[in-house]
Amino acid sequence: MPQSMHLESFEELAMPHLAAVARYAHALARDVALAEDLVQDTYLLAAENWHTFTPGSECRAWLFTICRNRFLRLRKREERQEPVEDATLESLASVRGHRAAREAGLEGAFERQEVIDAVYDAIGALPEPFREVAVLVDLNDLSYDAAAAVLGVPVGTVRSRLFRARRVLQEQLLVHARDLGITDRPPQHSGSAR
Repeated sequence: MPQSMHLESFEELAMPHLAAVARYAHALARDVALAEDLVQDTYLLAAENWHTFTPGSECRAWLFTICRNRFLRLRKREERQEPVEDATLESLASVRGHRAAREAGLEGAFERQEVIDAVYDAIGALPEPFREVAVLVDLNDLSYDAAAAVLGVPVGTVRSRLFRARRVLQEQLLVHARDLGITDRPPQHSGSAR
């Protein structure tokens, strides 16, 4: 493939996902500077290895895989095993959550800053395996198959982790909503996500 066609296809297929990769990098790194470096590394590696991309496959998932693998290599090299506690993720907007909110008369609650902050805090507090899958599927709208490919796990594992992540988030956010007077519905205790 001529170099100009190579660059054109890269720009056409990979560049539209820059914002999504940046959000994902930030969710992984939990540090603005590290996330920016991670995005640059991801796109540099993607451009260098564009010849390995399979035309017709999901480019965003391919980029997320590169980003995650680069992050894991950096983390391993630096021997950091820090818990994730920063709360700067995009708001959780799963279809189930919005449907349940509408049914409970809470759809406007997601626009309140204190609720958005609570969502960020709740996602940030999830154990890493559950946080990763929630970020990929609920925040970045990846399919279960694509998330499984990014994480290198079976689709059943993605479904299981996502189910548990959503249950934990629902319980945490119901407690917060009740404390704010948004709802009087008590949380349902279903166990923890460990």
